[in-house]
Amino acid sequence: MPGDVEVSECCGGPSGQTATNQEIKAKQSADQKQSKSIDKLLKVKKREYKQTNHCLLLLAPPTSASLGQLSGSASPTSSSIGSASVTTAVARSGGLQRWQPEPQPWGYKYICIILLSLGIVFYVTIRKGRQVSAEEEWAIASAPERAKAAAGTEPPLKLLSEEEYKSLFQFDGIWLGPKKSCECAQTKMTVYQMEDYIAKDQIASVKERREKEFEEYQRRYPSRTKDAIIAVPNTPLSYPIYGAEVMPWHTIVIPGLGFHGKSTEKVQVVLRASFGTLNTLADTSKDVVHGRGGKELTISTSNVKLLNHILGHVTYTSTVFLVNAVDMVSFETGSYLVKFPVTIQLLPLPKLFDPGPDNNIRDLVTITTKTFLRYHKLRVLLKSIRQFYPDIKVIVADDSEHPEKIEEANVEHFIMPFGKGWFAGRNLAVSQVTTKYYLWVDDDCLFTENTKIEKLVEVLENTNLDMVGGNVAGNDFKFKIFYEEGEDGSCLHIRSGSYHPLEGFPNCVITGGVINFFLARTEESRRVGYDPKLQRVAHVEFFMDGLGNLLVGSCRDVGIDHQSRDPATDSQLAAVEKTYSKFRTNTQEQIRLKLSLHYFKNRLKCYTRIG
Repeated sequence: MPGDVEVSECCGGPSGQTATNQEIKAKQSADQKQSKSIDKLLKVKKREYKQTNHCLLLLAPPTSASLGQLSGSASPTSSSIGSASVTTAVARSGGLQRWQPEPQPWGYKYICIILLSLGIVFYVTIRKGRQVSAEEEWAIASAPERAKAAAGTEPPLKLLSEEEYKSLFQFDGIWLGPKKSCECAQTKMTVYQMEDYIAKDQIASVKERREKEFEEYQRRYPSRTKDAIIAVPNTPLSYPIYGAEVMPWHTIVIPGLGFHGKSTEKVQVVLRASFGTLNTLADTSKDVVHGRGGKELTISTSNVKLLNHILGHVTYTSTVFLVNAVDMVSFETGSYLVKFPVTIQLLPLPKLFDPGPDNNIRDLVTITTKTFLRYHKLRVLLKSIRQFYPDIKVIVADDSEHPEKIEEANVEHFIMPFGKGWFAGRNLAVSQVTTKYYLWVDDDCLFTENTKIEKLVEVLENTNLDMVGGNVAGNDFKFKIFYEEGEDGSCLHIRSGSYHPLEGFPNCVITGGVINFFLARTEESRRVGYDPKLQRVAHVEFFMDGLGNLLVGSCRDVGIDHQSRDPATDSQLAAVEKTYSKFRTNTQEQIRLKLSLHYFKNRLKCYTRIG
């Protein structure tokens, strides 16, 4: 029958049959061993084949036949490698046959390498191009525009026309948009070009001295010219952008430092400072933290939790005595680099004024005034003050040529050199104030029932204002100040009115300057000061010097009156008024002095104002 073993006739008999069976068994055992050897050999050859043709297998999808050859799995038309049928087939072919893969042309290997190289270059190029495009799109396009760009229809990159963007960012007709230079256009306002008030042969030398002083000013106050700090996108580092402050020689723990990446490899973090040293309160080995107490601190660890523990306790110690400076500390790991500010600032001692146990107005406010020649006006003012505030202190600064004695209770009379000037007198009066606030009035004013100092005190006590004005005879003259910086000089614009209402006080507004009737914080006014070079007509100039330092308000519901301006009927008083007017009236020389002073002191290029 098919499959039975045939017995040779020469073997006849039972013994011959037994011998034949043993030989068959021995042969089958040898065939099995040989089959196993063939299987092992085939596996080795298959591994070599895969390594040799690896790139071809990656580049071309395998066929069912190749899968059958390389995987050892039987296909419907092929024999199972390592099975008995293979052994039989090999035996029938006349002995063992060494398994060989189909021979490949020698150039396949090199073609494969070239194709792989080209593929890598193409992939990297496309990837890089997509990244650059994405960065540009995020900077200039909205989401719908990015979708268009992805579809190959990028929108054009345009800016508004000059006419369009100059119609934006305007306040009171002044364009306050970004620009390198400013100008004072010829309008209905009065325009002063500062260089017109300096002698032509002196302009060059004056300008040179001015720019030298301006450079010194910028060096002393670097915060006025500090660069913008740009946040780095997609960084695994957290760091403070504001609030890290330290006094000279003091130490702080830098808030907010952290690493938020996920890494199983060692992470190295480096911090660098310029005006101080770095350390950490974390107790770790020198292998982890290097550079303790120096300007560069390096942390190396593969443990993210430990890294954040160390970063959370990094300290900064100021080692340079700086009153007001900023140290830009760098924070780096791998390809990520960020910078954050540490402010070094020596805090001033507070100066506090005792309001007294009963918070009486006399312990909070001192009235100040400046007089010149007009003692008859001054005495009327003092009398009106005593009618409403009998025990409040009054300070009088006097630069009359022939001073008269003012002997009244709670009045301090200070004599100055003759004609020393308007602002010098204000400086003297304010310098002698010992209360929290001072009330400035002219010597020809008149207190009335509407002169409620308490209302003005309430405003300052409950806001951040530094001074608040009222009205004089119903006129609450107030003005706004607009300042523009420019590379070749700055521009200043004075406009009447206010910026906006003062929250919580319906009769008050925020403004830039007020009339000669105001309540002010004593210490803040002293910091600004009144320029003694301005002797005759001066008022707006104080608020110009206080720009950026003083916050000013105005309340229309508190006022003071003005004494009669009718000509004096007494001949002696009429003569005094005539002499006074000579000093009071502005002159072209005084105007030139004032504007040339603004040119140098305030680095003003031009100046516009009402009237």
